[in-house]
Amino acid sequence: MIERIHLQIILALHQYQTLTAAASSLNLSQSALSHQIKHLEERLGVKLWQREGRLLRLTQAGEQLLISAQSVLPVLQRTEQTLKAYAEGRQGNLRIGVECYPCYEWLTRVIADFLLASPDVDVDIIQKFQFSGVEGLLNHSVDLLITPDPFENASLVFDALFDYELVLLVAADHPLANEEYCTPPMIADQTLLLFPVPVERLDIYTEFLIPAHITPKAQKFTESIEMMLQLTVCQRGIMTLPRWLANIYCEKHALKALGLGEQGVYKTLYAAFKQIDIDTPYIHNFLDLGKQKQL
Repeated sequence: MIERIHLQIILALHQYQTLTAAASSLNLSQSALSHQIKHLEERLGVKLWQREGRLLRLTQAGEQLLISAQSVLPVLQRTEQTLKAYAEGRQGNLRIGVECYPCYEWLTRVIADFLLASPDVDVDIIQKFQFSGVEGLLNHSVDLLITPDPFENASLVFDALFDYELVLLVAADHPLANEEYCTPPMIADQTLLLFPVPVERLDIYTEFLIPAHITPKAQKFTESIEMMLQLTVCQRGIMTLPRWLANIYCEKHALKALGLGEQGVYKTLYAAFKQIDIDTPYIHNFLDLGKQKQL
């Protein structure tokens, strides 16, 4: 079998043309170099080099091996450099899945810093799933999932990024805007504006309305955050957002943010990844940056 050292020897013999110089360039003794080539010649059944005075000349078979060496060795070197970069977290492809609009808004505040810190890592953002985000992790469609919904699975890791408060957004001139906080009965005669997510995954229901056995007068689903905001400003409905995001929109629009209940509703944003990727450096680089961007 032709090994890497054989390719390096042939290349050195071609470059230096003497046994002494070739051996020195490879940090080998002349006898060790001669032994390596003799062993390969015996295994291949063909002569690779011959002496011409003090110089060495490759045979036709040696020239053929040289062509392979000149082609293969650079590829091996680049591969080693790439793998080293992977090991050091400097190169890779990070596919990030986001399941909710606030998740995406947070991600846009993190991704620029991550790209600057990891210039050799490619990033793909996946927002729309034909499956759940967790299924995307399990079937290797995404490497990292940003989600407020931890999921029990032995093959996954959910790493907490930061806590946030879920609040209700109403128009600044809405009757509820005069309240210090909202109670479930106050929503009973309202139209609730929602992202198109199953009710069992909507915190306004699971954490606030369902325990109080309250349902809103109507609910309206839309994927457009701008549409939801305009409908809220015009008192065509009310909506929920994390407080950090709600505060941004309250500065831009005539809106008021109310806590949900006297104690408030608090959630945690997680980054989920596969257990087998727990030692992937660039995933941890992203998590470290993400935790610094608590909002």
